[in-house]
Amino acid sequence: MSADYFSQNGIKYIDYKDADVLKQFLNPHGRIKSRAQTNLTAKHQRDVTTAIKRAREMGLLPYIIK
Repeated sequence: MSADYFSQNGIKYIDYKDADVLKQFLNPHGRIKSRAQTNLTAKHQRDVTTAIKRAREMGLLPYIIK
């Protein structure tokens, strides 16, 4: 099994302020992609989900995309 995005790029901390990285884990409607689609480890998927939710609260990412 290949390494996930964060392991490949040497990213140790998933930052909610890095909206450009987090956008690739959202589908065109603004929903968080599943782990099967992102190929992330369970820990990284949980961290991405938390970071996306924090970014939404801070106004860095939209809740929905029309």
